[in-house]
Amino acid sequence: MASMRAARALKPLSLALLVSQAAIVVTGGAVRLTGSGLGCPTWPECTPGSYFPVENQVEGTFHSWIEFGNRLLTFVLVIFALATLIAVLRSGRKDLRILAAGQFLGIFGQGVLGGITVLTDLNPLTVASHFLLSIVLIAGATSLHSRRKGPAAKTGASGVISNYSKIHVTWTALVIVLGTIVTAAGPHAGDSDVPRLDVAMQDVARTHSISVILLMLLTIAFYRRSELTALTKHRIGIFFLISLSQGVLGYIQYFLGVPELLVGLHILGTTLVWIGAWRIWLSVQFRAKEMAL
Repeated sequence: MASMRAARALKPLSLALLVSQAAIVVTGGAVRLTGSGLGCPTWPECTPGSYFPVENQVEGTFHSWIEFGNRLLTFVLVIFALATLIAVLRSGRKDLRILAAGQFLGIFGQGVLGGITVLTDLNPLTVASHFLLSIVLIAGATSLHSRRKGPAAKTGASGVISNYSKIHVTWTALVIVLGTIVTAAGPHAGDSDVPRLDVAMQDVARTHSISVILLMLLTIAFYRRSELTALTKHRIGIFFLISLSQGVLGYIQYFLGVPELLVGLHILGTTLVWIGAWRIWLSVQFRAKEMAL
């Protein structure tokens, strides 16, 4: 009985975990876009001698609370990760244990990396690493939520379709990595005194744009494969629409001088694109009856 209750609890808990993993990326973007990256200039304390923002900080109260709020969200994430891990253990789902434990441990890894990011004064490479670890954790949370219905079994998909799915998710990851390089070279550093990556902004933006166009062409070619299941076709269609919207938004924000609001929406779009790509890969690798729609 307890195992059945735990199994039922996996649906809301894994969904809450996935949403929280995506939300912390978006709120992290808000920290950077509002110039609040050093609102709490030390770690794990916010200011020397206090874990909370204090009045009359050099960085300003507004920036301090923005950064502090992002740190607080980490504790919410820890709660959902721990609850999900407990539910997985109590449900007897041995196939999900590594995924659930990886979420819990990965969040602590994010905390350490976040501290390094602050202590290195928002070095663009550590900021990018912080974001990319979140992308890994989002993939794990997506797997947890999608595979919650039952132990995963291989689909036996053809080698061509399996290779398509692997290339598609790998290329999506590459597009995201190139996007972080554009961000590291761009104007929104999280603080006015933070140096940017020493690369030509136009060149990396053009490379990122080309990679997106190639991803769209790959997605179309993937969708046209006759061997696809209805579930995979459905997920590819959703991915294409999200990616197309994200690409249009990327061009608009670039030509408008990367305004903060559009950049924030682009960050949200990145998480949705990645979740979409990962769900496609999952639908190819595992049987549809065991996958959550």
